[in-house]
Amino acid sequence: MTSDSEPKIRATEVPVLEKRILIVEYEEVFARAVKKKLLRADYVCEVAGTLADARLSYRESAPDLVLLDMRLPDGSGLDLLSEIRDQGKNKSAVLVMSAYGEVEDAVSAMKLGASDYLKKPIDLDELLINVQKVLDRDELTRKLVYSNKREQHATEGVEFLGNCPAIDEVRIQVQRIAQLSHASNTVPPTVLILGETGSGKDVAARLLHARSKLHDRPFVHVDCASLPKDLIEAELFGHEKGAFTNAHVSRTGLIEAAEDGLLFLDEIGELPLDLQSKLLAVLERRSMRKVGTSQERPVAAWFVAATNRDIAQLAAAGEFRSDLYYRLNVLAISMPPLAERGEDIILLANHFAGQTARRYGLNEPVFSASSKREMMAYTWPGNVRELKHMIERAVLLSAGSSILPDMLQLSSEVAPGRSTDALLDENATLDSAEYTLIKQAMDRTNGNVSKAARELGITRMALRYRLKKHNL
Repeated sequence: MTSDSEPKIRATEVPVLEKRILIVEYEEVFARAVKKKLLRADYVCEVAGTLADARLSYRESAPDLVLLDMRLPDGSGLDLLSEIRDQGKNKSAVLVMSAYGEVEDAVSAMKLGASDYLKKPIDLDELLINVQKVLDRDELTRKLVYSNKREQHATEGVEFLGNCPAIDEVRIQVQRIAQLSHASNTVPPTVLILGETGSGKDVAARLLHARSKLHDRPFVHVDCASLPKDLIEAELFGHEKGAFTNAHVSRTGLIEAAEDGLLFLDEIGELPLDLQSKLLAVLERRSMRKVGTSQERPVAAWFVAATNRDIAQLAAAGEFRSDLYYRLNVLAISMPPLAERGEDIILLANHFAGQTARRYGLNEPVFSASSKREMMAYTWPGNVRELKHMIERAVLLSAGSSILPDMLQLSSEVAPGRSTDALLDENATLDSAEYTLIKQAMDRTNGNVSKAARELGITRMALRYRLKKHNL
C-alpha cells in the first residue's frame, strides 16, 4: 500500500476514542517501525522489550490491545497472556506475533484467549488492518455484553399484566416455547409473533429470551421497517472491505452479532422480497455469507420474527414469500388487541399511572368513573403503547389528583359495534354489554362468525371464545 492511501485508513478506520496499544517486542528496529505505523493511524502506543517491562506497562497503561511477541529475553509471551486472561472482564485484546517454527506457541496462545495471531515477517499494512479488526471485534463484544445485561435488567421481573383469557394463553405459550430451549441442545424452532402495533410483540420476544436457556446470550433487536433499503443486506449479513462504495472496513452483520443468542426480526413483513430469499437460505442451511465474500459462516442464533400485518394474506398475494412464511411460522404467538382485553385496560391504566407518578414524585392519581368508561369504550388503535403514553400525559396534567375524561384527551372513536349509551348505564356489567353486542352482531349476520367478527372489530378466534363463554 502506498503512502498516499494511508490518510484514508486514518479517516475511515480509526475509532473516535483513542485506543491504547502495548507493543511487546524484543527486536527494537521492528518495534520502532510498528510504533511509527500505529502512531500515524492515531493510536497511543508504548513499547516493552522484555516480559518484566511488559508487566509493568500493562499495569500502568491498561491498553486496549497488546501486540505480543512469543519469544522474549526473560520469558515467554504465554506467561503474560495467562496473566491478561486472569484479568477477567477488564482484560485487553491480544494479537500474537509468532516467528516461523512457533506454531505450537501460536496454538497455545489461541487456547489462552488470544484474539488472533500473525506470522513473522509481518507486512505493516497487513498489521494495521488486523489491529483494527481485533479492536472492532473486541468493541462489538463489549457492546453485546452491555446490551445483554441491559436487556436482562429490562426484563427482570417483567410479566404480561392482565387477567383476560387471551393474555393467560400468551403466558402459557411463552413459557412452553422457552422451555423447549432447555429440553434440547439444538437451536429452538423459529417463532412468529403476530399482533397489532403496540400490542406487546417486543415484550413477548424479550420474555422468550429471558426465560430460555439463552438468557445470558445476546438479544439483538432488528427493526426491518427502519433499515435503509440500500444497505439492509449489509446491515443484516455484514460486509467485507471494498464490497461496495464506501465499504472502507469490514463490518459484522446483525445476524452474526446475535451469535448463539436470540435475533428478533421485528416487522418482518417489511423485508424486501430479494432479502426474504436470502433469509430463508440462512434458516434452511444455518449458514450465511457476508456481502463481498464467498465464505460461509455458521449461524447459531434463535430466530424470532414479528409482524403487525396479515402475513398469510401477503403470501397469498405474492407480496411475501410463502416458503419463508411457512419456515417462520413453526410456532406462533398471537398478541390480543387491547380493545379485546376488557378490564385489563383499567388494570394497565392503574399500573402505568403508578409508574409515572413514582417517576416524577407525584401522588398516585385515581381515575374517575367516567374516565374508566371512556377508556373501556375507546378502540385503542395504538394498543398498550398508546395507553401508556396517554396515561403518562394524563398523570402529568392531573398533578396527582383525580384523572378526569378531559385529561385523557381521547378521540370520539369507539370500538365497532359498541354502544356508548349501554356502557354508560350504571346498572350494566361488562359481561351483559358484551353478550348484547355479540348477540346483536350474530343476529344481523345470520350467524356468520367471520362477518360478525369484522363488524365487532375482533378476530374470529376471539369471537368464537366469547360465543362459547356466553353459550351463544
